[in-house]
Amino acid sequence: MAATVNSSTLLSHPTLNPSTFVNGEASASSFTTTTLFSGGVCAYRTSEASHTASLKRGNVSARLTVPDHIRKPHYIYSTLLPEISSEYQIHNAEGIDNMRAACKLAARVLDYAGTLVRQSVTTNEIDEAVHQMIIEAAAYPSPLGYGQFPKSVCTSVNECMYHGIPDSRKLQDGDIINIDVAVYLNGYHGDTSKTFLCGNVDDATKKLVKVTEECLQLGISVCKDGAPFQNIGDRICELAAKFGYGVDRFVGHGVGTVLHSQPLIFHDCSNKPGTMVEGQTFTLEPILTMGSTEFKTWEDNWTILTADGSPSAQFEHTILITSTGAEILTQS
Repeated sequence: MAATVNSSTLLSHPTLNPSTFVNGEASASSFTTTTLFSGGVCAYRTSEASHTASLKRGNVSARLTVPDHIRKPHYIYSTLLPEISSEYQIHNAEGIDNMRAACKLAARVLDYAGTLVRQSVTTNEIDEAVHQMIIEAAAYPSPLGYGQFPKSVCTSVNECMYHGIPDSRKLQDGDIINIDVAVYLNGYHGDTSKTFLCGNVDDATKKLVKVTEECLQLGISVCKDGAPFQNIGDRICELAAKFGYGVDRFVGHGVGTVLHSQPLIFHDCSNKPGTMVEGQTFTLEPILTMGSTEFKTWEDNWTILTADGSPSAQFEHTILITSTGAEILTQS
């Protein structure tokens, strides 16, 4: 679940001025600041020309229900987007055990979701399967009801950078899809995502996906107690630049008893102040693009697309800072 930087201001879910829409879309310059989340409308490719056609929305089905006995996060009782918490997520031994459990479930659900990626499957079918698996584990799907987000998982196809709402459109041969899973278990959130290949993906796009995953691992490799946060973006940018990829401005975040908190984790080169602390949990979730990092959004105020229609890829882990490095809590 990602955020972006607009000048000195941090944002993720954009609020748009209706006067800035052109043909139902808005440019990056039309964004104003609110808070953080991942959601939106699922997208699909409309022609056989790889990564050149615009994405179109499908039909979004009704919100799924969660049994009464399952513990739910506080934000589902409000229609407002929660503010990013200023409280860093630093845990004692019990909290770490709870984080491990939530993240282990999220990783297991994500792996299962990946097995469903194939031609003619709809992202709505993936959502339904993810939802069922999460509630059967007595957990709550964290995206559902966050600022009125209507689904239990985020699915972002091809040039959809993030915030994809599962819908009725079928995956096509050659698509890539990021599936972003977050679960709320025993009062703690676990958050993770991967980009999966659907069928015969072209070599250039497969390379983008591979390097994006390598960027995530490289960013994690510099994390440990006392390490500067800016090291993460420096290492990711260095690798991405070797292949000519853009690093998007959206950021990772603290995660624990709240879904989104400080610190915000910059994946591009920045002078982000501060250092990591043992016992702290946060996400790294770089988004790389084959073309421009400029973005646009649909009227739903969730779906974020590359402005030039080029493909993007993303990978995400929740990590725990230790004295000697980082434990990847969402490693499957």
